[in-house]
Amino acid sequence: MDTEERIQAVSRFLLQSPPGEINDVINDVRNIISDDESLQAGVQPALREYNIAQFIVAEVPGAGHQETSDPQSVEVDEEAEPFRVALESSVLSYLVAHYHDGVASVFATPGNSARFLLQIVANKYNPANYWSGRWRSEYVIDLDEKTIAGRILINVHYYEQGNVQLETNHAASITLPPTISASSPAPSASKIVALIEDEEGKYQTALTEAYSEMSEKTFKGLRRALPLTRQKLDWDKVLGYKLGQELTASNKGVFGGS
Repeated sequence: MDTEERIQAVSRFLLQSPPGEINDVINDVRNIISDDESLQAGVQPALREYNIAQFIVAEVPGAGHQETSDPQSVEVDEEAEPFRVALESSVLSYLVAHYHDGVASVFATPGNSARFLLQIVANKYNPANYWSGRWRSEYVIDLDEKTIAGRILINVHYYEQGNVQLETNHAASITLPPTISASSPAPSASKIVALIEDEEGKYQTALTEAYSEMSEKTFKGLRRALPLTRQKLDWDKVLGYKLGQELTASNKGVFGGS
C-alpha cells in the first residue's frame, strides 16, 4: 500500500479507538506510516470526526482567568435563553447525583426558540486495572411537538489478558406532558430532566440484567459440565498417578530395576 492508503487504514483504526486510548492507537500506528509529517496531516479529519462523535471535552487555554481578547458580539436568542439556562441548571444537578466527572451542554436551536439540544458525556479511565469506559447521551427537546428524541451510547474496553469491547446504542423517545411549557422554565426543565433520568436508569438496569443473565446462563451453557467420558475426574488421584509414574521412572533410572 502507498502512504495515502495506509493513512486511510489508520484513520479507520482511530475512529474505533476505545475511550481514553486514542493516543495509544496513534503511537502504535506510527510504525505503519513511518512518516510523522504525513501521519499528522493525514489523520486530522479522522481526529476531528472522532472528537465530535465522542463528545470529547477540551480545556480552553487561558480559561482559568478572565481577559478580554479579540471581543466579538454574540446575539443570544432572548426568547430561548431563559429556558436554556433552566435546563442547563437542572441537568448539572443531575450530573452531580449520577455521573463521576460528567460534563453536560445545552444548546438552543438557531431560528427555533422551542427546540433544544442536550448532550451528556462521562468518562472513566482505569489503565491500572486494564479498563476504560465512556457514557454519551444526546437529546433533542422540542417544546412545540412535546417530544424528546434521544440516544444513549456506551463504550467499554477491558483488556487484561485479552481484548473485549462493549458498544451499545439505545434510542430514546419520550412524550412530554402538557404541563411542560416555555413560560415556566424552572419547573418544566426539572420535569424534563426527571424524565431523562428515568429513561437512563431503566436502560442501565436493563443492561445489568442482560449481562447478569449472559454470565449465569449463556456463558455457562457454553462450558462442558463433564468430559466426553461423562464422568468427573478425581484430580487428586490423577496427580497421585503422575507422581507414582515419575517415581517409578526415577527408580528404574537409579537402580536399573527390572
